[in-house]
Amino acid sequence: MLYLSTRGHSDRKRFCDILLEGLAPDGGLYLPERYPRIDDAALTRLRTAYHEQGYAELAFQILSLYIDDIPAADLKRLCEKTYTAEVFGTGEIVPLRHLEDGLWLEALSNGPTLAFKDMAMQLLGNLFEYELARRGEQLNILGATSGDTGSAAEYAMKGKAGVRVFMTSPSGRMSPFQQAQMFSLQDANIHNIAIEGVFDDCQDIVKAVSNDLEFKRRYKIGTVNSINWARLLAQVVYYFAGYVQATETNDQKVSFTVPSGNFGNVCAGHVARMMGLPIDRLVVATNENDVLDEFFRTGVYRVRGSADTHETSSPSMDISKASNFERFVFDLLGRDAARTQALFGDALARDGRFDLSADPHFAEAATRYGFASGKSTHADRLATIKDNFVRHGVTIDTHTADGVKVALEQRGDAAVPMIVLETALPIKFAETIVQALGQPPERPAKFEGIEALPKRVQLMPADAEAVKDYIRRHVPEAA
Repeated sequence: MLYLSTRGHSDRKRFCDILLEGLAPDGGLYLPERYPRIDDAALTRLRTAYHEQGYAELAFQILSLYIDDIPAADLKRLCEKTYTAEVFGTGEIVPLRHLEDGLWLEALSNGPTLAFKDMAMQLLGNLFEYELARRGEQLNILGATSGDTGSAAEYAMKGKAGVRVFMTSPSGRMSPFQQAQMFSLQDANIHNIAIEGVFDDCQDIVKAVSNDLEFKRRYKIGTVNSINWARLLAQVVYYFAGYVQATETNDQKVSFTVPSGNFGNVCAGHVARMMGLPIDRLVVATNENDVLDEFFRTGVYRVRGSADTHETSSPSMDISKASNFERFVFDLLGRDAARTQALFGDALARDGRFDLSADPHFAEAATRYGFASGKSTHADRLATIKDNFVRHGVTIDTHTADGVKVALEQRGDAAVPMIVLETALPIKFAETIVQALGQPPERPAKFEGIEALPKRVQLMPADAEAVKDYIRRHVPEAA
């Protein structure tokens, strides 16, 4: 299996090369040359793998379709090391919970940092450590987080041999719990950098540093954001797990509603659908930062500036530049790399927007690829959290509430189950839960008093050069 860039860079690379590289040299994102197709017999084997052998075996079988430069026995061992009941709190790993007729919740937040990002990041940490040991190399990970990616990456990478993490986050924009999870870590290989700006500023810094190819090579810069294909690939697995739990036969379809800001989570669903998983619709749920909802309604992709990026009660989606969206548009345009470069490399830099409303491909976003969308506000969030608590006895977090609200609007055919992807446990956003329910959510014992722990974080301006200087000072020598 070889991988190509969405912007047409001529090199074709294997999985372990792009695992350590992140962005392609031309600024594009990596995708496989083709999506492996799952026929009825293969889907039956995957269904059996999950029900009889568990999530780790399902992950191994799916990842094996994309990874041929890690020996099968080693890859299987990495999956078994990652997806355990000890790490994820249950042998099912991602159990489904029935909410009401036709509506299900897929629990993705049982990992170490209580967010769905653990599902991929725990595997990524093990993959990094394995491949770096094989090569005798080191890796300096530069990431950006709006809340959950950072803590998931840091908990997955702390203490890992050959890996340092430099994680940027928007100063003051995360919940107190999210900040405490990250900033309380004292491990020597973990560096937290609070940026004076919004998440998009952090993301721009990561891309700017990654596009400085000389610096990237000299300091061995890699990424853990979902621009890294390996992370997105790991997320494909839980779409298959949700499907085989919600259905009994392969002729049944399901739909998924996915709270989304950066398009990584739902892009994994797009990949699963392209592989042949019987997904009817992929519903994108946004908060007040509705860039993605606007595109799927109008065909216009319009990036907002920092001043127009709202600070909301679902802060992990306070994003106006959806990095992974480029992967979907590349497929939507028939894998036309020149047009993708013109849109994401040129039009956005020049105009901050592009318009596909008159393009014949735009209609295919819904008809061929199954996408729909909706938007949720703070008032919707509060009402949905309260409704689910009163009617179902279930407390959901603010981002999952955005998903449930939009899912109820988009549910459609009752014969097609709608699965909402849970994004985090409610304790991460306790202030809003108290506002909705008048009482705090349950807090896992291991996180008692986390907000009072000493914090280790460096405040910096939104300046890529300042971040590069910090990396230079904290990497002992250019490897």
